[in-house]
Amino acid sequence: MPKDTVPIVLKGVMPTTNGCAVFLGNEEKTFIIYVDHFVGNAIQMTLAGIKKERPLTHDLIGSILLGLGARLDHIVINDANNGTFFARIILQMENELGRKIVELDARPSDSIVLALQHKRDIYVSRAVFDEMEDRTDVLERVLRQQAEESGEEEEST
Repeated sequence: MPKDTVPIVLKGVMPTTNGCAVFLGNEEKTFIIYVDHFVGNAIQMTLAGIKKERPLTHDLIGSILLGLGARLDHIVINDANNGTFFARIILQMENELGRKIVELDARPSDSIVLALQHKRDIYVSRAVFDEMEDRTDVLERVLRQQAEESGEEEEST
């Protein structure tokens, strides 16, 4: 685990009026990152294992990494400023010259899609994690609502 980071997982993705709410966290805390509809859909499609007829942007990035012999190691959500989050994608490359680690600046939303597609770890810096308000109650409420709506739909069929 990278120094001064907290391992987190994706806990849920919920559509909102202006995009999607991405719930991230661990047993201790859940926080929310808001993303646009396109990336929210990409996250949901990845979670559902939906194969696209043609590669989308995140698929293309994965193909480029593969072609270059690079491997996504992990991502880190490393900063937050007034509700805007920042992330780093950590790549590893190995060739006849040796091993190289490359860090790239990226949007957390894109980083999350890539981490999910490549089944890699997601981390958040300890400073960002400690700063975020715990929104576990919001996630639980939304999941309860979805379960109730799903139950109502089953009863009406």
